[in-house]
Amino acid sequence: MVFSSNGSVIARYHGDPVFRSHVDRADIVDADGMPLVFASRFFCARPLAERIATTDFINDASAAAAKAGLNFYFLGAKPGVAAAAARDLVARHPELRVVGAEHGYFTESDLDRIAADILERKTDVLWLGLGSPHQEAMAFRLRQRLGGVGWIRTCGGLFDHMSGAVRRAPGWMQAAGLEWFHRVRMEPRRLAWRYLRTNPVALFYLLTRTMDEVRPSRDARFADLGDAPLSPRS
Repeated sequence: MVFSSNGSVIARYHGDPVFRSHVDRADIVDADGMPLVFASRFFCARPLAERIATTDFINDASAAAAKAGLNFYFLGAKPGVAAAAARDLVARHPELRVVGAEHGYFTESDLDRIAADILERKTDVLWLGLGSPHQEAMAFRLRQRLGGVGWIRTCGGLFDHMSGAVRRAPGWMQAAGLEWFHRVRMEPRRLAWRYLRTNPVALFYLLTRTMDEVRPSRDARFADLGDAPLSPRS
């Protein structure tokens, strides 16, 4: 279970106990937002090295998957978008195997069929792009049906970006932590109110909760073998 964190995720994490439980149970949570990197540089002795932008990471993951012979499956976005994203990715990585693509407008009655299709196609990595918090909740629901799949990787609007439906921000805006502003300009009706609500909350928690991981003593580690938090944390 591999999830991403950004300002919106941080705000929801501190206000939604159900969502918080999903994030806490993920195996990996990476930082898909430059404000998280900036906060770690200011407050942490061991800051985050970089932002893990899913739209960049997909290319590194594809190169590794092609070399290892792993199979990808895309699930999410509007009808036709995931399939278009798969075609674009395979054009850039001809040895990559994207064995299935299914849109995200499915119902409860479709879950068993989708899970069976994912397994039948011998999927190794499921890319799940349903938007947060739906994709995190769905990841745990599908997990019970997908024994043998190595990763379930949430990816938000990745398929829209890859298919060309949504343009990414210029490089300088990404580096400055302003990609959210670019997205508001592109989709003001959908995103303006969301960012007005979540950005101040996320900023508060980034300023007050960002810290290095507190490592337990050796005796404490052997006494309690539960999962330790990732470092840095917000």
